Amino acid sequence: MAARPIFALLSVIFTAGAIVLIILTLLAGAIDSSATNKVYFLQAATSGIANAPPTSRWTFWNYCSSDSSSAVGLCNGVHPAYPLDPPSGRTFGTTEGVPPQFIGTRKFFYLTRFMFAFVLIGLFFAVCSLCTGLLALCTRIGAYVSGFLNMVGLFFQMLTAILMTVAYVQGRNAFRSNGNNATIGRYAFGFMWAAFACLLLSTVFFCLAGSKNRNNRDSTTSYSSKRSFLGRRSRSTRSRGSLRKDMV
Repeated sequence: MAARPIFALLSVIFTAGAIVLIILTLLAGAIDSSATNKVYFLQAATSGIANAPPTSRWTFWNYCSSDSSSAVGLCNGVHPAYPLDPPSGRTFGTTEGVPPQFIGTRKFFYLTRFMFAFVLIGLFFAVCSLCTGLLALCTRIGAYVSGFLNMVGLFFQMLTAILMTVAYVQGRNAFRSNGNNATIGRYAFGFMWAAFACLLLSTVFFCLAGSKNRNNRDSTTSYSSKRSFLGRRSRSTRSRGSLRKDMV
């Protein structure tokens, strides 16, 4: 019976870890901090593009120059759901020197915009799961409710990670094909996929925590029924033996 709180505790720990990783990625570009300045989705050499800094980094909120360790002072403001759209007026406002894959298409715009919405939804359900996860330590229904909330958060986190990978890996390839050096951000990608893995594990552990008591109860009930049946059979056998003695 002690297995259920252990599974529930592991679930809470993994859920909390996923929330921390998502928040760290969300804060990148929005605040100036040594912990977040290295978190970005894409870095590309943009010196050949008019109105662009020598090197640009894209985050959830903006694009920033990486010429210094400071992030906020070198970013173009803070805008929610900032898209990967170099030719647009909100980024460079020109097509000169921009890789042709970004021109005349809205694919990257929609991929990165929806990614921001999905990560917020996933974070909301993960936080709800963390709150109800405290009930999972003592109740089976709390484990199932937390598992369901975690599963919803896991779904949207999976969508976020997939859209992130498709958009920014293709964006990196587009810059490279244009002769620009470009790399994806290992911290942002690592955090997003690690958050997905944490939510996956916590969902499994929440389900195990919910089913553990039921398995124990079924086993106990079966054992009690078997003992009761054997007891009745033993008493019945003794009664028949006594009856034979009386008849003799």
